[in-house]
Amino acid sequence: MTERRNIPISLPSTGEDEWQALQEPLSTGWLTQGPKVAAFESKFAERHGVKYAIATTSCTTALHLILTALGIGPGDEVIVPAFTWVSTANVVLYCGATPIFVDVDPQTCNIAIDQVVAKITDRTKAIIPVHLFGRCVDIDALTEVAPNILLVEDAACAAGAAYKGRAAGSLGVAGAFSFHPRKSITTGEGGMITTNDEALADKMRILRNHGASVSEEQRHLGPKPYILPEFNLLGFNYRMTDLQGAVGLVQLAKLDSLLQERRQWSDYYHQQLASLDWLQTPNVPPEYDHGWQAYVCYVDETRSPMPRNELMETLQAAGISTRPGTHAVHMLGYYKDRFGIVPEDFPGAWSCDLYTLALPLHNRMTADDYHYVAATLKNI
Repeated sequence: MTERRNIPISLPSTGEDEWQALQEPLSTGWLTQGPKVAAFESKFAERHGVKYAIATTSCTTALHLILTALGIGPGDEVIVPAFTWVSTANVVLYCGATPIFVDVDPQTCNIAIDQVVAKITDRTKAIIPVHLFGRCVDIDALTEVAPNILLVEDAACAAGAAYKGRAAGSLGVAGAFSFHPRKSITTGEGGMITTNDEALADKMRILRNHGASVSEEQRHLGPKPYILPEFNLLGFNYRMTDLQGAVGLVQLAKLDSLLQERRQWSDYYHQQLASLDWLQTPNVPPEYDHGWQAYVCYVDETRSPMPRNELMETLQAAGISTRPGTHAVHMLGYYKDRFGIVPEDFPGAWSCDLYTLALPLHNRMTADDYHYVAATLKNI
């Protein structure tokens, strides 16, 4: 009997190295934010071409810290793409500001830059371009249409990605990354802020640690560890643990090799699936270094042998896990009810919600796994 396939949509690439990295913080007892987090921040900043990196509990809290530190609050508007993970819009609401949705281009799944200008008002304080699935937004084009507006990169999917030789996370006033297990590198949960703005970095470090004037590491290693810090800002507990920092250091050292493998197999998908006229595979302009967090296609249901959801069911039955790319935030119940939005308001995002298809792409797949996925799709 042939063994039934089970190819997950994603699996983190972790093993003995990460296990060994946990030994030092466990043996020293320094489990909260400390020297491992600081080392992870330093290495991450160096890899992404920025002066400062600030580790957080997630990309969501990273985005929230950035907006808070920028002073965004009630009465302000922040432009976000309508097709993204819900947290991109949620963080705007956390600040008391209003998310202003802009449609996306179904060819890239990224924000439709030609539609941004119409959404800019005198209350627009920032734009959050999302480098969805690891493909950077065309930042030069976005800056041209919105030259005086702060760009806060949602680089959740874009560790190691680049645009015209510039790393994701270095393209705006600040960037936010995710280390969720579906990302190319992981710390379980966790996030990172990148910026070149020293004053902004200092403020975000304080806000991350309850608003304390000095970090726990500075206090414990200083001459008077028994003196509690001053609290002059209303902050949050968004600190990464040193356990996560230790794992993050190991994962970051593997980032380039992990991305190279993902690029190799993305190229394989491109070649093998090119004959399917009903499946649009992701395109990558030569000036972009794609981060390949996910391999997301677009199903043309006018040509497809079956609807997208039925296709996912068929692949699941064959042991191949798939997902929609992500969701159209404006179609989610909370946002529909609160803002009175209908799906047709953002047809590109609606279309991506209905017809995108993420195929398995991760560093624990074998060559045989990739061959099987491609062959199964072609047989359909």
